[in-house]
Amino acid sequence: MSDDAVLATRRLRLKIALEDLREMRGFGTELVTIIIPPDRQVSDARSLLQNEHGQAANIKSKGTRKNVQGAIESALSTLSKYKNAGENGIALFVGSIIIGNNKNRMVNIVVEDPPQPLISFRYRCDSVFELTQLEDMLVDKKSYGLFVIDRSEAAFGIASGKRIHVQEHLVSNIMGKHRQGGQSAQRFERLIEEAAHNFFKRATEHASSYWLPNLDNIQAVIVGGPGATKDFVVKNDYFHHEVAKKIAKTTFDVGYSNDSGVRELVENAGAMMGEIELDAERQVMNVFLGELVKASPKAAYGERMIRQALEQGAVGRLLISESLRKNSLTLQCTSCEHEWQASIGKMEALPNCPSCKAAGDNAKVLKSISLIEELTEMASKSNTEVVYISVDTEEGGQLLHGFGGLAGICRYPIM
Repeated sequence: MSDDAVLATRRLRLKIALEDLREMRGFGTELVTIIIPPDRQVSDARSLLQNEHGQAANIKSKGTRKNVQGAIESALSTLSKYKNAGENGIALFVGSIIIGNNKNRMVNIVVEDPPQPLISFRYRCDSVFELTQLEDMLVDKKSYGLFVIDRSEAAFGIASGKRIHVQEHLVSNIMGKHRQGGQSAQRFERLIEEAAHNFFKRATEHASSYWLPNLDNIQAVIVGGPGATKDFVVKNDYFHHEVAKKIAKTTFDVGYSNDSGVRELVENAGAMMGEIELDAERQVMNVFLGELVKASPKAAYGERMIRQALEQGAVGRLLISESLRKNSLTLQCTSCEHEWQASIGKMEALPNCPSCKAAGDNAKVLKSISLIEELTEMASKSNTEVVYISVDTEEGGQLLHGFGGLAGICRYPIM
């Protein structure tokens, strides 16, 4: 894989791990976090843990003492496998987590290849894991402010990396057409224009307050809308003077001034937003969708077809939804000892045995690997480019919900 693909895989692997770690809770201060940056010796962490193991003997609660010492022993056992912290460091999360009905389960999770170097050494024993350093690695520093407006509504947000975030949608409640004549007509026109002015001011002030704390990371503020209002707001200096310096000279016509308008703005301004990966995602998805309508399509989708195509070495680019959350399991039936493979979502029950039809409760998991990891490994064997697609675009949502989160642009027709 290319360096970009390797980095994207690391980021996605970290994102999935953090989703699980955020949800984990301990009964007390029983969850141990060890963060070892690349310039720190693993032996230092082992020495600290051995000392903490002795100190834990003073914990009054028998249950807490047992769980803390058990977590530290598990961490020491894991660290004994490493000679050093590697290029980017190691993060280790160990402890007894709550699994419901007053029960607990010991977990031992290692992040050994983060996408960026860990910054500082950290030991923490708490009811939750310390994730700040790892979460910071997923924050896209370069971003674009997004603003759409007309006289009836406005919306604003930010786009960074593969993410579009709509912060707020505002409605103006400006009066529409009226039938009054004479002096009443002039008065109503004046009231309408005053209401419009107040709405433009309110919308731009809200947006400016949202962007200003991180303005240094915002490359440009892109403005759009369905009519001439967007240009009026820009030309009449409604935005904060610091924000105004970053407003792009080109404004864009979009159909709406709500959440949909913000997303349409990203589509229309894709060429301007060079640091945003969403436009590249949309383009590769359009190539796949274009292949599907051809008489002899060079395309595949769905897990079964993708597996077959990868085994044949037919896939040039493998498209994987970042929201695909399945594990590839090797199962064994405890009744007839039949072994088989299945892909299971996190909340799905184990399938019945295909041989004796015994209930999935009787199955034993012999091996478990993330489906993304398994397919990525298969792709590497045939020099297949792997592209991860977010769900922040219409095309990305279509990949997840319409094609099972997996698609392939093939080197030759396979249908």
